[in-house]
Amino acid sequence: MDFEQMKAKIAQGKGFIAALDQSGGSTPKALAGYGVGEDEYSGEDEMFARIHEMRCRIVESPAFTGDKVVGAILFEKTMEGCNEEGMPIPERLAGKGIVPFLKVDKGMHDEANGVQLMKDMPQLADQCARAKELGVFGTKMRSVVHEANQQGIADAVRQQMDFGLQILGHGLVPILEPEVSLKSATRGEAEAHLLASFQEQLERVPEGQQVMLKLTIPTEPNLYLPLVEHPRVLRVVALSGGYERDEACRELAKNTGMIASFSRALLEELRAHMDDEKFNNALETAIDEIYSASVAG
Repeated sequence: MDFEQMKAKIAQGKGFIAALDQSGGSTPKALAGYGVGEDEYSGEDEMFARIHEMRCRIVESPAFTGDKVVGAILFEKTMEGCNEEGMPIPERLAGKGIVPFLKVDKGMHDEANGVQLMKDMPQLADQCARAKELGVFGTKMRSVVHEANQQGIADAVRQQMDFGLQILGHGLVPILEPEVSLKSATRGEAEAHLLASFQEQLERVPEGQQVMLKLTIPTEPNLYLPLVEHPRVLRVVALSGGYERDEACRELAKNTGMIASFSRALLEELRAHMDDEKFNNALETAIDEIYSASVAG
């Protein structure tokens, strides 16, 4: 797929985006969920090797195809890795009809004004150039909203757009992800502030270009419909945010035009000890459920 084919797939394709981008901080928890304890690897290199094995097993599964998975978000080490045949993972994904994305953020600062802003990304230009070289379509970066602090939320969305415009300038499509925590006591109000901030910041996107948004499934169904329908938004995707898969799918299905970009909800029943048949069947079940929720609206 070339860039325009990938863009059409993301804009119009039926299905969801798989999030396979756990970073150093979240990898031990992801491996534990997969049935690999910290006593089964030593040091960061072995840890990343084990998570790469898991991701390759997912990517190579016959259940993981572009028929229902329109895209996949990769951690940088995964983007740079290869499958057993030596094919770069982005190329392997594209060959299966799945659009590759790269997680580019470098973690977050401590909470201030009810939000966690992203740390600086001094290597962003180099990351974008390398991603383009490997056939990646877009990027993803995450910050978190904990409270309905209007100024904090405005700052988080502005920061996301600042980086997003840089990424657009490098020829990639950014996914902007200011996650509203499910644990927030003021979640509904925070979501309203987030909507207003995005409506303001989207005016900065150059004519003829688009960004993507990755948002927590809103408490009020279709709250984000104005963003789904915005001409400068290519697609709005939803994170699972700690929901179990059943609940995440049920809540997502209430929202017209939003599709899933799940991580934990996709992986929750996969285990390292499964034989290939059980692994592929479990993955197929998860994919079918998430696909159905993503096309329901």
